[in-house]
Amino acid sequence: MSRNWLITGTSSGFGRIMTERLLERGDTVVATLRQPDRLHGLQSRYPGRLHLAALDVTDTQQVRQVVDRAFARLGRIDVIVSNAGYGLFGAAEEVSSAQIRQQLDTNVIGSIELVRAVLPHLRAQGGGRILQLSSMGGQVAFPGLSLYHASKWAIEGFFESLVQEVASFGIEATLIEPGAARTQFGRGSMVMATPIAAYQAVPFSARRAVLARDSYTPIGDPEKMVHEMIACVDVTPAPRRLALGSDAYRLMHAALAARLAQLEAQKDIALSTDASP
Repeated sequence: MSRNWLITGTSSGFGRIMTERLLERGDTVVATLRQPDRLHGLQSRYPGRLHLAALDVTDTQQVRQVVDRAFARLGRIDVIVSNAGYGLFGAAEEVSSAQIRQQLDTNVIGSIELVRAVLPHLRAQGGGRILQLSSMGGQVAFPGLSLYHASKWAIEGFFESLVQEVASFGIEATLIEPGAARTQFGRGSMVMATPIAAYQAVPFSARRAVLARDSYTPIGDPEKMVHEMIACVDVTPAPRRLALGSDAYRLMHAALAARLAQLEAQKDIALSTDASP
């Protein structure tokens, strides 16, 4: 059975691959991106099933307009894919206030406002599925990516609450947690903060040059990852999270195990701070 999809951030990477695969199998896609002309070639191949819309997810009014028009055009949208986002590399001291704002406006506020715009429509149609692109960086953290991690940990917390709020409406959501993948996201497209001399000698700074090079080759296969993202929509109930990549599994498993061990070590302290009966 074919589905209708709305996907943000479709100019490249996961969003572009997902759009292509869905069209190939017969689905209909509303694809949003800042420069729709980048998908005109694809639209000419699927004129009745690919609908393009210009969208900057940091523009809340535009988000609502695009969402309303998409539902008005298709009548029903089965799956919303909140994919637009980017990474910011630099120590907390190195990133500018403008870069902080842009990172959070795009990865957090933009995703939240997209969800807020689609919820009335999903409720009205009796349900739907939301896929939110997070990252293994929503469960683990690395030096030099503090603002990126802030955005992903924030959106994960938002969805942990949201899925409980909307469950009775038949709306489900999955946080997608890929490891490093062979897309432009981790191969030269990351925004780099202006280095501060004091941080040039610290170990993590060496990753700055690696991430900036197009030759950096992560382990994750984006085609295989997109295949699993699409497949998870057929799983009922929806998985709360979907880990993709051996690095994601390994690093998140270690981080969660360590966090649980630290919590257990504090059990007696935690219990001792309850008020007396």
